[in-house]
Amino acid sequence: MLRHGGAALLAIAVSLAAGTVGYHALGDLAWVDAFENASMILGGMGPVDPITRTSGKLFASFYALYSGVVFLVVAGLLFTPVLHRLLHHFHLERNGRSR
Repeated sequence: MLRHGGAALLAIAVSLAAGTVGYHALGDLAWVDAFENASMILGGMGPVDPITRTSGKLFASFYALYSGVVFLVVAGLLFTPVLHRLLHHFHLERNGRSR
C-alpha cells in the first residue's frame, strides 16, 4: 500500500507543479494565485481567479480535463491494493477456482 500511496502522491505533486507553472506562465498569475488555482482544479473545486489571455484559457481547459483523469488514476492507485487483498480474503482466483 505504501508503494501505491507513494505513486499517487508523486502523481499529485507532479500535476500540481505543472499546473502551478502553467497558470503562472500562461495565465499571468502570481505564484501563490497560480498554486491556488492549480490546487482547486486538481481537487475538483474549480478555478478561483479569472484568466484573460487566450493561452491561459486554453491551458486551464486542458488542465481541467487532465485533472479529471489524474483523479481517476489516483483513486485507482489507492483502491487497487485494498481490492487485491479483498479478493485474496475470499480466495478468488483468476481462473475461477477457489481453494
